[in-house]
Amino acid sequence: MAFVPLHPIGSSRSTFLEPEEIDRNSSFLAEHRKTLEDRRAKVAAGWGTKYQERTKAKGKMTAWERVDALKDKNAPVHAVSTFINWGREFDQGGKTLESPGAGVITVLTQVESRWVVVIANDNTVASGSWWPQSAEKIERAQEIGLSLRIPVVYLVDCSGLFLPEQSLSFPGRTGAGHIFKKNAQLSAAGVPQIAGVFGDCIAGGGYMPIISDRVYMTEQAYMVIAGAALIKGAKSQNLTSLGIGGPEVHVHQSACADVRVPDDAHCIAAIQEEIQRTAGSGAPFRRGGVAPAPPAFPASELDSIFPPDHRTYYDVREVLARLVDRSMFWELLPHKGKEMMVGVGRVNGLYCGFIANVQGPIPDSDQHGKVKPGGILYKEGIAKISQFSRACNSDGIPLIWLQDISGFDIGAEAEAQGLLGYGSNLIYTNSTNETPMFTVLMRKASGAGYYAMAGLPYEPVLQLSTPIARQSVMEGRTLAIAAFSTKLDDQFEVASKDPEERAAIEKGMASVEERIEGDMDPYKAASQRDTDEIILPSELRPYLECLVEASYQAQGYRRVKNPRIWSLHDLNVLADGNA
Repeated sequence: MAFVPLHPIGSSRSTFLEPEEIDRNSSFLAEHRKTLEDRRAKVAAGWGTKYQERTKAKGKMTAWERVDALKDKNAPVHAVSTFINWGREFDQGGKTLESPGAGVITVLTQVESRWVVVIANDNTVASGSWWPQSAEKIERAQEIGLSLRIPVVYLVDCSGLFLPEQSLSFPGRTGAGHIFKKNAQLSAAGVPQIAGVFGDCIAGGGYMPIISDRVYMTEQAYMVIAGAALIKGAKSQNLTSLGIGGPEVHVHQSACADVRVPDDAHCIAAIQEEIQRTAGSGAPFRRGGVAPAPPAFPASELDSIFPPDHRTYYDVREVLARLVDRSMFWELLPHKGKEMMVGVGRVNGLYCGFIANVQGPIPDSDQHGKVKPGGILYKEGIAKISQFSRACNSDGIPLIWLQDISGFDIGAEAEAQGLLGYGSNLIYTNSTNETPMFTVLMRKASGAGYYAMAGLPYEPVLQLSTPIARQSVMEGRTLAIAAFSTKLDDQFEVASKDPEERAAIEKGMASVEERIEGDMDPYKAASQRDTDEIILPSELRPYLECLVEASYQAQGYRRVKNPRIWSLHDLNVLADGNA
């Protein structure tokens, strides 16, 4: 019973793709790679070289330099919420301003061999001010730290709210004040919080570090409820912000900070020492002596597997073979609900569960000899992933959802089979799971299927999207047909014989389709926080290495069974009749 029957999965790329298909698919992804890399670079540059040089002239590092200095040598940096506010402009009296990344950097990286969440104000964007959605971006990073119980590090250099847009960031349930509630929740859960204050720390920026377990201040740093300029105006006093809230005050008088350090470098070194004092990772113990190993087939090949046409299918087993260690996998319930694939593999030496949509035609279990389209949830598939999700939660196995779904089965037969009830059961399961769940939007994320497959509304720890992901209730053409259904015949062609009316209907349908296609752009989703990060398929394995190991880092806060007593063994015996 203790044996986890991992078996080889996948095959050499040349056995399932012709050379011209590899070239075609690779060229398709290469275009998306170029766009993604260019946009990442633009966000990382903040407001540009001029503002970077201005920061360095003050003897300070930029936010990205601080992150780089903080992390372990050669440690990966996995960004979160890079494209918040992407494409959004703010009108300031006829001058338009952008807020790259909402003026804050949030990443997962390793410090002292521990995964941590780092939240750093981008001091090259309006002195690290909080823009609309800055607060939500910070809170999302805090939620990740809370979900995984891994340390949260604040690199604070924040001049408070970007006041011209205060109405969009000050009030509301997730406005700037909600950051401090997240600070408190992290503290209540015992999650280490460490803050380095490197410069301006005004109003809300002053509150953010205070609840942290350790607060370090450089000689250039100050924390104030109101800056000197405001006090001068209100009280006619000649003061400086450093004088009223610098390290001399907050380290030696108010005790709002713990230690003063000379500069950025010393502050970062002190934070590293604090991280070293936190509890070590439980991941080596949970590996059970099994060393991490790469997949047998390179993860880089994932950028050549997906065809340009989202309606063309691919083999999800070949995707999994390029994600799991040694390309070894235990597929459960393979003869049930064949539109779904579920099973267990190791990532970075640690067990995790996978749930994936199967594409292409699949056998119809209700009609012998017939097939039905994959990428859709049918009764058996829903029941299968519900039970697998429950079992992974019972066993404490992190769960990864690979979405490429067009939605639920529809029609009279589907309703008679009770798909609403089965779907609700799945939603209940995913809403109450305590094991860490991560969602990846591979291509299609449509309709209620997006919800049922642990989409962002069901609070996975993180949701990733590829550049070819498409989030929508339905495709643009389908929605255009629905919107103009009264004007169409049974073949969905325009019914009118009048040339002018026909032209108007066709134009209207094309306009609807174009707008919906634009709404499905993953960058738009990322800009408005409908997905957490955009990554290439070939980057998925490194992200999963981070997320799965971080899931096992903290110890004692959730159920983690040893494989000998997994519920999955029982499920396998009962479903397949063998041990």
